[in-house]
Amino acid sequence: MQSRALEILVGLFVCLGVAAVFVLTFRVASLDTIGGSEGTYRVSGTFENIGGLKVGSSVTMAGVKVGRVKDITIDPATFQARVAIDLSNTYNKIPEDTSAKILTAGLLGDQYIGLEVGGMDEYLKDGSELTLTQSALVLENLIGQFVSSSQGEGKDDKLAAAIDKLADSLQKN
Repeated sequence: MQSRALEILVGLFVCLGVAAVFVLTFRVASLDTIGGSEGTYRVSGTFENIGGLKVGSSVTMAGVKVGRVKDITIDPATFQARVAIDLSNTYNKIPEDTSAKILTAGLLGDQYIGLEVGGMDEYLKDGSELTLTQSALVLENLIGQFVSSSQGEGKDDKLAAAIDKLADSLQKN
């Protein structure tokens, strides 16, 4: 009888462990929903370069997750990236002149959109357009600019050559 109770207890413990792994998998994969049952509304913006931004990336305001990137397409008229964002209805008082920047979590982390609140009295609503956008900072472009400016001034040639090699290896990968 005692052996049977121990087997049931171990079985429950294993089931609890599997459930915990399942929940953690969804958390790590960032598949948890924004806003829960409150719903979302969609806004969009165009960016010259989105870098490594992906569908499902976070949208934050003051460090708080307020939405997710829903879709990324190319605008056929301007050939810029058009990003559709789903914002939680919990945050329905975001001013219309809010700006959006593509930021990187850490030095080489995932990219996300950061919203900087404006000051207008009108608020974003479903279908609104974010007109103030700032594209992603592309590391390869920065390194290339640094190399070209270093070579133009005749500074340390060894450093410029090393940075040039780094830029070439990053572009190959």
